[in-house]
Amino acid sequence: MATLHQTSTTFPFKSALFISFISISLFHFLTPSQKTLTLSHHNATPNNTKSTTKYIVRFTEYRKAEHLRQYLESRVKCGGWEWIERRNPAMKYATDFGVVAMEESQRERLIGEIGRLAMVKDVNVDLSYERDLLGINGGGAFVDGKKRPGKIFTSMSFNEGEHYAMAATSNSSIHWGRRLLMQKSQVTSLFGADVLWAKGHTGAKVRMAIFDTGIRSDHPHFRNIKERTNWTNEDTLNDNLGHGTFVAGVIAGQDLECPGFAPDTEIYAFRVFTDAQVWELTANNIIMVSAIGNDGPLYGTLNNPADQSDVIGVGGIDYSDHMAPFSSRGMSTWEIPHGYGRVKPDVVAYGREIMGSKISTGCKSLSGTSVASPVVAGVVCLLVSVIPESSRKDILNPASMKQALVEGAAKLAGPNMYEQGAGRVDLLESYEILKSYQPRASIFPSVLDFTDCPYSWPFCRQPLYAGAMPVMFNATILNGMGVIGYVKSPPTWHPLSEEGNLLSIHFTYSEVIWPWTGYLALHMQIKEEGAQFSGEIEGNVTATIYSPPAPGEKGPRSSTCVLQLKLKVVPTPARSKRVLWDQFHSIKYPPGYIPRDSLDVRNDILDWHGDHLHTNFHIMFNMLRDAGYYVETLGSPFTCFDARQYGTLLLVDLEDEYFQEEIEKLRDDVISTGLGLAVFAEWYNVDTMVKMRFFDDNTRSWWTPVTGGANIPALNELLAPFGIAFGDKILNGDFSIDGEQSRYASGTDIVRFPRGGYVHSFPFLDSSESGATQSVLLTSGMTKADSPILGLVEMGEGRIAVYGDSNCLDSSHMVTNCYWLLKKILDFSSANTRDPLLFSDSAKQDAALYIDDNQLPSRRTDVNFSLYSAVVRKDLICRSDSRFEVWGTKGYNLHVRGRNRRLPGYSVIDLGRGLNSTVDTSSLRRPKFTEKSKGDSSGNSYWGMLYGDEHDVPVLVASHWLVPVAVSITGLLLFLSIWRIRQRRRPRRRGSGSVRLSNL
Repeated sequence: MATLHQTSTTFPFKSALFISFISISLFHFLTPSQKTLTLSHHNATPNNTKSTTKYIVRFTEYRKAEHLRQYLESRVKCGGWEWIERRNPAMKYATDFGVVAMEESQRERLIGEIGRLAMVKDVNVDLSYERDLLGINGGGAFVDGKKRPGKIFTSMSFNEGEHYAMAATSNSSIHWGRRLLMQKSQVTSLFGADVLWAKGHTGAKVRMAIFDTGIRSDHPHFRNIKERTNWTNEDTLNDNLGHGTFVAGVIAGQDLECPGFAPDTEIYAFRVFTDAQVWELTANNIIMVSAIGNDGPLYGTLNNPADQSDVIGVGGIDYSDHMAPFSSRGMSTWEIPHGYGRVKPDVVAYGREIMGSKISTGCKSLSGTSVASPVVAGVVCLLVSVIPESSRKDILNPASMKQALVEGAAKLAGPNMYEQGAGRVDLLESYEILKSYQPRASIFPSVLDFTDCPYSWPFCRQPLYAGAMPVMFNATILNGMGVIGYVKSPPTWHPLSEEGNLLSIHFTYSEVIWPWTGYLALHMQIKEEGAQFSGEIEGNVTATIYSPPAPGEKGPRSSTCVLQLKLKVVPTPARSKRVLWDQFHSIKYPPGYIPRDSLDVRNDILDWHGDHLHTNFHIMFNMLRDAGYYVETLGSPFTCFDARQYGTLLLVDLEDEYFQEEIEKLRDDVISTGLGLAVFAEWYNVDTMVKMRFFDDNTRSWWTPVTGGANIPALNELLAPFGIAFGDKILNGDFSIDGEQSRYASGTDIVRFPRGGYVHSFPFLDSSESGATQSVLLTSGMTKADSPILGLVEMGEGRIAVYGDSNCLDSSHMVTNCYWLLKKILDFSSANTRDPLLFSDSAKQDAALYIDDNQLPSRRTDVNFSLYSAVVRKDLICRSDSRFEVWGTKGYNLHVRGRNRRLPGYSVIDLGRGLNSTVDTSSLRRPKFTEKSKGDSSGNSYWGMLYGDEHDVPVLVASHWLVPVAVSITGLLLFLSIWRIRQRRRPRRRGSGSVRLSNL
């Protein structure tokens, strides 16, 4: 779906531990001011008057540079500083940093004053380097035998003619392998590089800057090492790890045992470990090729910046064209919950045991996506050298190169689109595309075929049907016509047959396509008249893109893009087979520190995989489809779905809060409408969260979990109307239900449950006191106490099942799965099918589980939860992932088509104000429901009369049958009153005075 915030911010953990990327840059005849953008000198003397130093000021918000400058000027009253204007294609767009030159005499005072401003994150010296365009400063790292001051050891010499530069960076660990494959590992031959070598294309007059671990100046594998620069704190230019040398060898090595793709490429080696500002790089015509990461085979594990639309994300395959197990999988996850991730990786390349250069001499083999990405980087270098120099500035840019790669790629037979993207890179096919390339726009991917399995997974696993939530697909617009572009008019759907009119598509798309790329999101629904249709629908979606004219052109450039659709449609399934997955209340890192769910996992401290049906719950999704269930995704509040259409609402591992309207609607949906509710919770313990706090060197700030594995206080409020609550224990251990072995990994316990329900308890150790960094204590002599972890109960017309752990459904760090349990729970909640295994007499509760409110888990008061929440201090609104008829409203029965409606038994809702706008995380209050005390049994009489079994639950009689009775009585009295009035009027019409007296 729509790319909501295309931000390439560097966050802790992922940038430091997981990201590995190679970037390739094309500096197309930039002006000197533009060239100074990415590499500017750290020490300068403006106007040749006073000694000044440049500093990078990072802000906490993204604003236009002009606004940030005005902010500083209005608050920094003392002189001695100057804002450095950036003149480049990115200057008109939002940024989170600025460059400020400070006089040496005022430096300390200015840094202190600026650093104390509310919107300033930090102030650091600009450690980049200005390219010496005129050559007036000379070259080399040493002057008169002494090293130049600062961390920069050598000058750059980009003034030597009109060349093109390529850049490559990598800052992540990879899988090391040392078994030589000799001829098979010469990846250049596998891609046919020798064909282009024979034509004389070897990377000549192409400049490549490698941002990695450095390189030796006299390495025998390289012909053209032009410059070496150190941006680290270590006093050396050489490569001490070998990764930078290896990457350079794959791209530009000349050794016969491990040749590179473009041996004549000029190498500029930057010894660094940090990310660049991706948008500013690509806006300046820099092609970035990024490894997607080595977190496979887990889904939703793309690394930044590979998950950005203007970056070419590369996955890894082996020599049999099978996905490498270590290669991360898509989809991109930062668009959710309101959107849907894009297809990533873009392409794949060989990444297992690739031969490259050693630190000193000789070759070695390595594996990883950070090995596959220099393969693509070498391909790009070679392709650039194919284009005549006179045409490069008109043809080559990040979009055109990505078009050549994805359109020329060979689709593999087995993997799906979120594993392989467009497929394996094909050098020669991309060469043919670039030979005749004319600037144009296109859509990637250009085909969405629901009948093409397994490539079109997950879309090919579940067909469309009337009444469902929109099926979303997020395509990427590649605009090779210019760095900026626009969608001329709303895209249109062109069905190939009459049946295609049953499909209704709403579009959301980028208002501005920049830099080079944008999004086109399709929200697809089958109209109600197609409720019994079964078959296929085919057609095309077209969109026209235009860009400002290029230099020398008079009119704007224009191009029409086409996306081919082939969809499978079935009749609307029965209610009992439809399951709704709650995505709205899931919070993903970033922006907050959301801790992992299983505390036994030590090497992955974040819950960052998206918690989506098509990422870390993809195996569960496939299992439910195999079991005959149709699973839809809800990315908006509970008020935005019609409960009469679904058998079960599935809540798994949720971290967000709930609107008051959601709590009230869910209560009514379950009790009156018969909706089933299945809840899989997680651990929540404040003491454990506090122990997980740490200082992050990357952001220079303390990081603390904003919640536990799940937001238990919020879940308890949601379940309060049903008399159900979870506690704050952290339980671990193995258990068995009638031979079904399961693992309970960092789950919580049930502390409230109504009488008459069925509760299963097992002996576990509580590890909450030991903290998150310690293993579960298995000391001999320690006794395990029985803890309730599974509860099932019939509640009004609906049914509820709660379980205290979600790890057994999450494929990321699963020990054992509990799909068998989920299926039995859904059979109960959706169709009231009771498995004797779960509904044994021994599990039935003769007395309610109950603890006082002050013993329930409480929220943290030291976390501003509104920064991460989609609920706290936010408006309740149905977004574009809801049914079309409630888009932009507050939902069913609340604000449909602009009318205020009063729900039966509820107070009037003020739709004119911002809902939840005054809620503070430190004072979130419980909804006021009438609850009976533990010893009170009077409330059970109502439920006993209506449903037979007695349950200890809040008294909700007024909303269930007293209100209808009251309405009926009122209607009867009103009828009698009208009848009496009519009786009075009859004698008047006759004009009989005697009758009038008798009536008096």
